[in-house]
Order: sequence, then C-alpha cells, then structure tokens
Amino acid sequence: MEINFLSLLAAAVSALIIGAIWYNPKVFGTAWMKAADMTEEKMQGANMAKIFILAFIFAFLLAFALQFLTIHQTGALGMVGGDPSLAKPSFEAFMADYGTAFRTFKHGALHGTIAGIFIALPILGTNALFERKGAKYIFINAGYWIVTMAIMGGIVCGWQ
Repeated sequence: MEINFLSLLAAAVSALIIGAIWYNPKVFGTAWMKAADMTEEKMQGANMAKIFILAFIFAFLLAFALQFLTIHQTGALGMVGGDPSLAKPSFEAFMADYGTAFRTFKHGALHGTIAGIFIALPILGTNALFERKGAKYIFINAGYWIVTMAIMGGIVCGWQ
C-alpha cells in the first residue's frame, strides 16, 4: 500500500472549496463574522495569498493524517513494520483477501465525520471557550470541519 498523493491533493483542495461555500455570506459567513467579532475592515489588511497557501498546506497535512484513520490496511501494514517485503507469506494472503476491504468514499466519510466530532470539535471548542467565543462560533467552525473531514476522509479512503 502506497501513499496516494493525488488523493491527498484532491482532499486538500476540497477543504478550500467547502470553506468557500461554508463561509460565504449567504451560508454561514455573515453569522461567522458576527460570532468571531470580525469586520470587513479587519479582513481588508490580510495577506490572502499567504492565508490560502498555509490553509492548503494545513489541509494537506490533515488529509495525510486522515488516511491512517480511514484506510484500515495501513494498520495491517504497520503490523509488519511498514515494509511488506519483510512480511510472512500470510500477510500477502491477507492483503489479497482484504486489501481493498472498506476502501469506499462512504466508509472514509464515516471515519472523517467521527474524527471531526471527536477530534476537531473538542479542539475548536476548547480554544473558543478560552477565547470567550459563544456556541454559535463553535458550531459554525466545528460544523465546517466535521463536513470537511467527512469529504476529505471519503476522498482519501475511496480513491485507489
């Protein structure tokens, strides 16, 4: 099993696309700006190229991590030390039988959703509490990451 960089790139791009939709003023953008105490003036001075480049890099790192949560075969590979050529013949037989088991968009989306709820939500929620942000802020941002991680997980897991 090899890392599929094309799927990681596609998953990272999906995070930016979903963000453009999610934070659009006609969706949650206006509510987010109010909850985040963000103004048009604050947004004007931003270096958008830097923001989008870093956002893409962070999304790529997240996609890379999601493959280990969504593709169960990476666990089997880890059991043989990461090098299948050093594994016993039973590993090859196991992978022949189960090498593509649960490698679907649906399965990846399920695990991405679970990761969003149990990883992203608590992290964002904790930060927001200390930043003195309200529930609306938490749920808008966590909602974005739950949906995004579901789509990213689906892409990473289903793309073979």
